[in-house]
Amino acid sequence: MDMNRSRLLKALIPLVIGLSISIIPTPQGLTQSAWLYFALFVAVITGVILEPIPAAAIGLIGITVAAISGLVYTAPGDAIKWCLSGFADTTVWLIFAAFIFALGYAKTGLGRRIALLFIKYLGKRSLGLGYAIALSDLVLAPFMPSNTARSGGTIYPIISNIPPIYGSKPGDGTERRIGSFIMWTAFTATCITSSMFLTSLAPNVLAVSLAAKEKIAMDWLTWFIGFLPVGVTLFIATPILAYMLYPPEIRRSEEAPKWASEELRKIGRITKREIAFLCEVVLALILWIVAKDYVNATTVALFAVSLMLITSVTSWDDILTYKSAWNVFVWFATLVTMADGLYRVGFVKYVADMIASTIKGLDPFIALMIVVSLFYWLHYLFASLTAHVTALYPIFLTTALGIPGISPQIAAYSLAYTLGLMGVISPYATGPAPVYYGSGYIKSRDFWKLGLVFGLIFYATYIAIGLPWLMFILK
Repeated sequence: MDMNRSRLLKALIPLVIGLSISIIPTPQGLTQSAWLYFALFVAVITGVILEPIPAAAIGLIGITVAAISGLVYTAPGDAIKWCLSGFADTTVWLIFAAFIFALGYAKTGLGRRIALLFIKYLGKRSLGLGYAIALSDLVLAPFMPSNTARSGGTIYPIISNIPPIYGSKPGDGTERRIGSFIMWTAFTATCITSSMFLTSLAPNVLAVSLAAKEKIAMDWLTWFIGFLPVGVTLFIATPILAYMLYPPEIRRSEEAPKWASEELRKIGRITKREIAFLCEVVLALILWIVAKDYVNATTVALFAVSLMLITSVTSWDDILTYKSAWNVFVWFATLVTMADGLYRVGFVKYVADMIASTIKGLDPFIALMIVVSLFYWLHYLFASLTAHVTALYPIFLTTALGIPGISPQIAAYSLAYTLGLMGVISPYATGPAPVYYGSGYIKSRDFWKLGLVFGLIFYATYIAIGLPWLMFILK
């Protein structure tokens, strides 16, 4: 009964918020349709955050209501074409294909093997163990756009076996022996790797799609190079910072490599399927880097998926039954469409003009820094990176495009790079956060405190190194 009440409340809150906004007089400068669409949009985003029903279903309901009501297009034919436009978006298909890569890691066992190998060879000391965990995430990141699947679904199940070996268990006062350090390092590492690659976080690809609405092209290699100085700096520094700011009581971890060796012995030698899949993902990575001017990134991803089917790395039945991939496909297709609607009714330009008026006349770098900072820290208000991107990226991108001397690419990348980093700030900021928070190894007070400290470190590093570097390479 309590669960039903909670679900009903979660369903009512978005409706009440949407209706409340809709009855407010339309602000000057907006049409009534634009204001009503904004009310619908806020209701959908609130629903995505609260999830009384699956987020993909909420998105589908949202675009259907918008099409029926004619808020974006009044002609029925135009309305349904707009309603379904997200399903033809190439970046939505790229997200889907990347999820199939994640399926390949799980089906072949390659992801688990890679993580165990790092632990075996780097895990003799607690700090080395931290780097082993971070490297495991880094290797998987370019091909797993769900950091929840990558860190929460692949890395966490492996590393959760390590603390008990040292008598470190949640809830009995032994968390800080080694478990807390391991869990926090794994969490912060995935936040960094989520920003390092275009394909390491689904909202990254969504941001690319939204930027394309403004005719801004973003590609895999430019993304990687543009974030490289920040990524390398934070990746090297973060395990050390975790070791200093949240130190384990046990400094050596001789048992972890032994355990990893035993697990590797159990799974046996590398299989032909693992080798085939490894070749396929490496080929995709090479083509993303060297053939970006000749072959679309989504085409490359679909080609790799086709090879996975041909070589029996995965089967069509596996893909059909992989609910996560299809769920994300529908979810992102509908959210791309909803965000596009904000452009089409003129709401994005309206809000961007208001923000632009407050930074008018400032130095371009200072103005861009303010826009990026607002975009980053407003994530405290969101429990979903996807909701954050859908709601705020179009508005802040349009604002950044209005800054004199800032090129469209600088504007697009400067905001998108923060998406993985901002996931560190709270226990709900990104998909894996609830997994590590719920592990019991990191106390609530510690999670909020460390989230703020590391959030500030990530932010300061990005502002000090990332923005100047980006403006240098894309000037």
